[in-house]
Amino acid sequence: MINKLQTKAEQRLIQDYYDGLMKACDRKVSDDGKVRIQKAFEFANTAHAGVKRKSGEPYIIHPLAVAKIVVEEIGLSATSIISALLHDVVEDTDYTLEDISNLFGEKVASIVDGLTKLSDEFTPQHDSKQANNFRKMLMTLSDDVRVILIKIADRLHNMRTLDSMSPNKQLKIAAETLYIFAPLAHRLGLYTIKSELEDLSLKYKHPDAFNQIQFRLQNQREKRDYLVTEFIRPIEEQLKKEGIEFTITERLKSIYSIWSKMQTKGVSFDEVYDLLAIRVVFIPNPNVSEKRQCFDILSLVTDIYKPKPDRIRDWITMPKANGYEALHVTVMGPQGKWVEIQIRTQRMDEIAERGFAAHYKYKNINDVENELDRWLQKIKEMLQSPESDALEFLDEFKMNLYSSEIVVFTPKGRMITLPKNATVIDFAYEIHSQLGNHCIGAKINHKLVPISHVLQSGDQVEVLSSKTQTPQLSWLNILITAKAKTKVKQSFKLDRKKHIEQGRKIIEDQLAKYKIIPSSDTLKKLSSYYNLTNKEQLYAQVGMGFLELDNLDVVLQTRRENKLAKFWKLKFTSKKTEAANASGKIDKKAPFILKEDPDQLNYSLAKCCNPIPGDDVVGYISSDEHIIIHKRNCPEALKMMSQQGDSIITAEWTKFKKLSYLSRIKLSGFDRVGMVNEITTIISKQNSINMRTVHFDAHDGIFEGDLYLYIHNVQDLNELIARLKKIHGIDNIERIEKMQQ
Repeated sequence: MINKLQTKAEQRLIQDYYDGLMKACDRKVSDDGKVRIQKAFEFANTAHAGVKRKSGEPYIIHPLAVAKIVVEEIGLSATSIISALLHDVVEDTDYTLEDISNLFGEKVASIVDGLTKLSDEFTPQHDSKQANNFRKMLMTLSDDVRVILIKIADRLHNMRTLDSMSPNKQLKIAAETLYIFAPLAHRLGLYTIKSELEDLSLKYKHPDAFNQIQFRLQNQREKRDYLVTEFIRPIEEQLKKEGIEFTITERLKSIYSIWSKMQTKGVSFDEVYDLLAIRVVFIPNPNVSEKRQCFDILSLVTDIYKPKPDRIRDWITMPKANGYEALHVTVMGPQGKWVEIQIRTQRMDEIAERGFAAHYKYKNINDVENELDRWLQKIKEMLQSPESDALEFLDEFKMNLYSSEIVVFTPKGRMITLPKNATVIDFAYEIHSQLGNHCIGAKINHKLVPISHVLQSGDQVEVLSSKTQTPQLSWLNILITAKAKTKVKQSFKLDRKKHIEQGRKIIEDQLAKYKIIPSSDTLKKLSSYYNLTNKEQLYAQVGMGFLELDNLDVVLQTRRENKLAKFWKLKFTSKKTEAANASGKIDKKAPFILKEDPDQLNYSLAKCCNPIPGDDVVGYISSDEHIIIHKRNCPEALKMMSQQGDSIITAEWTKFKKLSYLSRIKLSGFDRVGMVNEITTIISKQNSINMRTVHFDAHDGIFEGDLYLYIHNVQDLNELIARLKKIHGIDNIERIEKMQQ
């Protein structure tokens, strides 16, 4: 194992990592497997000799760490460990897949191939390399799920060591992790890894929010420990009386889950009530059904604490699609706090933490394996669609990673799992593509409903069809599942060249109305405005009717001014960016400085999230000379960072005191005489803010207000919101990103 290209200190460090890996393999891998693992390590160590990671460590540390995650945290065995050790050899060294196959067998070579990125020459010129690499990996996944499990382990170690990367790379990797890898880990049942990936992504995307929540959680630890001790004591006593072997642990809501709830519900940290869950894991009696024993424990718990009637979840009778089984109940604990209790056997607990990888240890896994096979079959169908480009495929795949699911039934009682909010037409396509193509409606519980009807869990659905019915473009607005959307799109993609020509003519005619020449720069800006990657995609989307150009006058508007404000949608400019180097290219490693001086304006603000000075933002490079600014938590920005991360740049505001930006806030509360006057008075007294539109509506003693304000920066907006919150009767104030102009 001695390598002359490594110093003694590096050799000791590598030996420590290798010893840690072998210790993790101790009881889980056969002696023959350990010999093969040692051979793979020595091969990889020689192949990567002399190469360093960004952190300065020898490169071999990374494959060793990934292999340890594979065995210790996912629970895979020798073939997967060997593949993890070799996963970067073909990509980063002179060795080939043939070498891997000769030395370690075809199975290892196949897995390593799935983990090896495409080289530039195999990536279409206008396509996203990021998305293509993911598509290639999934092609191997559909044959061997271990590919994706090792890739998740690889991503976890990269996230744990992200400090050494440049800020724009941190953003790209964190966003890609949040967009694809965390949902993927969830879909495969890797709950612990999914939570860590989400937390680490938040740490790099929104460091201030991450640190604040982490501090608040640590600050409340003593109080929380006391509550847990008081809460579990009577449960422990009762379980011991019954002679049940068990462990009770607490599970704290992850930092990302807390942050996400604060964002979606518009609540503060103190208003997130379900911070804590108690987990009861027991060793079942082999002579009694696990389900019955779980319900017996549930009965013991609800004898002690009163349950919340609508918060009992039975994931044993009908496990989640990722194999998760447990009983959940929310009860009223001491000091008036709601507490969630999760009840599961040791087997269920291991499956909950390690997902599908844990199922191979158990015999009664046919249903779960079939569920995984069905999901992989959907991916295969998507991969077999040659018309969809890599970015579109990534969107469709992302849609298949839904976490909230409903269960519905066919007339013959077959159970179908669909995402929440799925419609009749989604159900029809899930049964068969031709049934979806000809669907005209359905009978749900013997009642006639339209194709747009949203299904509820437990519905029995009989699809009605007609041979004269064909897929409609309007269906894309109501479909939820990737499979259904793909099938509808395919029916409109039979002649791509024809659509591109149609789209080109429509765009040229529309631009001619505004006396604008369809130059490459104009087409680039239009493409980036609609979040497309190139002009061919733009032409095709318009030609197929997926994209309307009704608001082209707004899109092409360079600047709009009035005496109160100056703000813009898209700007066509020939000026170089602040972060440009001598060659005119943007320096992606340096933060892009957002200046207030309108004469140096080289960026535009995305209309999807309407950022204002002071917001956490990123830039998307739409051309060498122009950048579009998005809020960091904007879904479109997250998507672009995941798919076109090389076009993302960090951005920083300077002080903005001249220009104003349109912002929208909504208020609600208890109506009383003088309320509106009090609100408008406070706004008018704040010198830095002007009102454009104020709308109030009152009914049954409750009022709702919708305000459009011109504002300099986020600090002024936060100060205003703080003042308005002090008004007696106001219950809620939130900033709305979507404008309705």
